[in-house]
Amino acid sequence: MFDFSWSELALIGVVALVVIGPKDLPKALRTAGVWVRKARTISREFQSSVEQMMREAELDEVKKQIESVSTVDIGKEIEKVVDPGGDLAESLKPPEMPDLNKIVNEPSTPPAPGPVVPPASPPDSGETPAPTAPVSANPETATADPAKPDPAKSDLPKPDQPTPAGVP
Repeated sequence: MFDFSWSELALIGVVALVVIGPKDLPKALRTAGVWVRKARTISREFQSSVEQMMREAELDEVKKQIESVSTVDIGKEIEKVVDPGGDLAESLKPPEMPDLNKIVNEPSTPPAPGPVVPPASPPDSGETPAPTAPVSANPETATADPAKPDPAKSDLPKPDQPTPAGVP
């Protein structure tokens, strides 16, 4: 506590013995001991109250730090550090798959009829190409091939009409 050497303490003891006297010296030392004990008790209480205030202040700071950490999304922070551009996450995504339920449940539509195009003949065959019917963009106005019968003028019954008696 106080920085006294043994020689200084011996000098204080000799002066006390001369000033107080040998008869009252034990009583004076007992009183000094009581005062030193009270001073130590007061200093311990003061020191403990200061330490307690420091702990409370530190606890408040630690509590604030914990609250600030709990609001941070650790997963996002790690992702920012490991993959800042997002290239790694993009490469790990599975490929886009079409929805098979839509494909299976959609009714299939036949392709729309397009213009009739005659087959091309080889250029060096030496033969003259056979005449073909003119091609029209509108299938209703196109002239039909004379070799094929017209289905509208056919004698066969259509599938949605009942068959006449006697026709198999």
